[in-house]
Amino acid sequence: MIFGRIKSLDAILATAEKKSLVRTLGPIQLTLLGVGAIIGTGIFVLTAAAAQKAGPGMMWSFVIAGAVCAFAALCYSEIASMVPVSGSAYTYTYAVVGELLAWMVGWALILEYAVAASAVSVGWSGYFMGLMKSLTGLELPQALSAGPAWTMNGLLPHADFSHGVINIPAIVVALAVTALLVIGTTESARVNAVLVAIKVAALTAFIALTLPVLDTGNFSPFAPNGWFGPEGTSGMGVVGAAASIFFAYVGFDAVSTAAEETKNPQRNVPIGLIGSLAICTIFYLLVAAGAIGAIGAQPVIGLDGSVVAPGSKGFAEACATAAHAGDLVCSNEALAHVLRSINWTVVGNALGLAANLALPSVILMMMFGQTRIFFVMARDGLLPEKLASIHPRFKTPHIVTMVTGVFVAIGAALLPVGQLADISNSGTLFAFFMVSIAILVLRVRDPHRVRPFRTPAVWFIAPMAAVGCLFLFFNLPVDAQLVLPVWGGLGLFLYFLYGYRKSHVARGIVETHEQDIGIPPQPVPPMPGAHTPGGQDA
Repeated sequence: MIFGRIKSLDAILATAEKKSLVRTLGPIQLTLLGVGAIIGTGIFVLTAAAAQKAGPGMMWSFVIAGAVCAFAALCYSEIASMVPVSGSAYTYTYAVVGELLAWMVGWALILEYAVAASAVSVGWSGYFMGLMKSLTGLELPQALSAGPAWTMNGLLPHADFSHGVINIPAIVVALAVTALLVIGTTESARVNAVLVAIKVAALTAFIALTLPVLDTGNFSPFAPNGWFGPEGTSGMGVVGAAASIFFAYVGFDAVSTAAEETKNPQRNVPIGLIGSLAICTIFYLLVAAGAIGAIGAQPVIGLDGSVVAPGSKGFAEACATAAHAGDLVCSNEALAHVLRSINWTVVGNALGLAANLALPSVILMMMFGQTRIFFVMARDGLLPEKLASIHPRFKTPHIVTMVTGVFVAIGAALLPVGQLADISNSGTLFAFFMVSIAILVLRVRDPHRVRPFRTPAVWFIAPMAAVGCLFLFFNLPVDAQLVLPVWGGLGLFLYFLYGYRKSHVARGIVETHEQDIGIPPQPVPPMPGAHTPGGQDA
């Protein structure tokens, strides 16, 4: 029975022990990895899109998305501290509800990580081109700095190449980050720490310069498109904006995928998860308040008087008029634009430079998470095991990293940022929903297992996380909602074509349990790499 293919927590830990990654990350590095993944995407890239959907009400959008993430983070903290191996929601689902749903979660995580990395690559491209034009007056032709606009022609996507052909800067940054990840996790974390420092300094300067000139009048009307958008629209309003920017918070999930490369993960993973989420939520709210208060954030109206979604043809036409040329919602580099508008031009250019330096840290963490998901799926036999090969010198899963980098670059080259973000959210919300269910199943099925971190009020927190994920999913644009079942159908086809037969559990290749390797049974499961110095098997 497919649903009977459950890999026990003990077996998962033993599997990780045989092909383990090197443990190099401490609590500070782990928190910085989370901050690097979270801060940037929502603030630097999607602030304008959120304002077009919700106006000043995007303040509540950040709160709603952050609240759902807080509930999910508490669930992740407990289960990640119990299962300190790579794999995130995929691994947790495998241990609790079985192989089929685990495959579906792992497949959905591709939408979360790889597509999000593509989205931020496109966002970086926008800042890069804006900075180059501001400093030097040089710019690439639109055909080489933007992908085509995609619309649905019946059930099939149709590319409009009048918008652009290929986004070359996005390709370059995606491949550069891929090369960095191949070199090694320690090196990536060090570079990330520098980028996080630059990013936090830039946002702190933004807050310090905008809050003193805050005009409360700019907050009215607070929610011009209402909470759920005008009738007949999809994915608009305060809640629609929350659903769109949700993927900006997935950095805490990337932290959990780094558990196998973390020293003392039972202690450090919860610190990294909760700490990074708290820091980033505060920054989001302060930066959003500064941007709205300084120049306003009212959405533009289509030339025919209708409500228009960001990235749509009607939106582009409205932003092309002189009346809206200086609006926040029409800017491709929102925060730099705000500072220039309040006569801090030099600082605005510096912030644009900081975004160019900092956004690659977000791409890095998204790709880091994706490669580790693929690594563990290959280690379990659901993907070709060659993908789980570790580079003899760099000690990283180099093959799967390079494969991931190529696909991220392709997505970044051909798709717009808003569409990529919404597609990413459909997979993210499904994965978070499954973790919320998994923690409850484990509490019933294995109540006596030691939990280094216990989710408080779990029978309230976990259901709230699950309901919150469903709530946001059904407030995504309809086409983004449809991506998940279509993508899932393709995943099922591939699973029955390969993984169903090659799975280690299906073939009876289940790694040695604790009792078989001379380690006492519960309360504490063995840590990967416990047998030899340096964290690897001899």
